[in-house]
Amino acid sequence: MSMNTVPTESLRDRKRRKTRERIIETAFALFAERGFDVVTVDEIAQRADIGRTTFFRYFGDKQEVVFSTEGDLLHALNTAMRTAPAEPLQDLARALATSRRLLLVLCAEASLNPGHHAVYYRLIKQHPDLEDRHTRKTRHYADLLEKHLIAHGAPLAIAVLAAQLTFACYQTAWRLGGDDAKAVLREANNAADLLLSATVS
Repeated sequence: MSMNTVPTESLRDRKRRKTRERIIETAFALFAERGFDVVTVDEIAQRADIGRTTFFRYFGDKQEVVFSTEGDLLHALNTAMRTAPAEPLQDLARALATSRRLLLVLCAEASLNPGHHAVYYRLIKQHPDLEDRHTRKTRHYADLLEKHLIAHGAPLAIAVLAAQLTFACYQTAWRLGGDDAKAVLREANNAADLLLSATVS
């Protein structure tokens, strides 16, 4: 088999993927209609036309459904890191330029489903426990970024500073863009540009 051959998805895998997607779309529709607290797993399963047991094959609870795109975001970030130019990042400006590219990869991935993001944003703002998990998730991305910068030659102090500043750019974009995924992507780009311009000036 050629090294460039993309493995085809089996019928079983395709059915599993479609079932998972149906659970997510159904749950988000119910969350948008009625709120997170009152929606039950049984309601999600019934509307998705699956059994309760099937739901738990895919998700441990409702909260896991809210964060169902986390794997896609991590995959996008890890792919971008693997394919990043192998350039030495020994100063803050270069580290921030690399961080900016990776930040925009994350925001672009999140913007692929604007309706999903809008519901997700509202859920996060309404529920402190979900907001806490969201914050821990984004801090995990900052930690991954820090390790990436160190692996590409950035001194520890620069790697930590660049990762935390990039995290601040994301927080800025999240606050300004709100439930509009495209606006979050735009504001992340603007914040990173402002940061870079201040660094090189």
